[in-house]
Amino acid sequence: MAGFEIGWFLTIIVGGFAGWMAGKFLNMRFGIIMNIIIGIVGAVVAAAIFRRFGVMVAGDWLGFLVTSFVGASLLLFVVKLIRR
Repeated sequence: MAGFEIGWFLTIIVGGFAGWMAGKFLNMRFGIIMNIIIGIVGAVVAAAIFRRFGVMVAGDWLGFLVTSFVGASLLLFVVKLIRR
């Protein structure tokens, strides 16, 4: 997501929403603070994975939301596997 600065406040809002959506999608609920953390960390993880494979996502808040959701879903999936 080169050339797009989302800002800290919007990062928290979008990351938290993405974490919440991923939690609903995988039926895992942690609470608002963990949702924000999972969403933001998920965005970083997904951005690194996408960049590694040459996948380009739109550089606006919607692209950040998609990236965060994918990353948060991946993180939650791994946590679900570990918990078993």
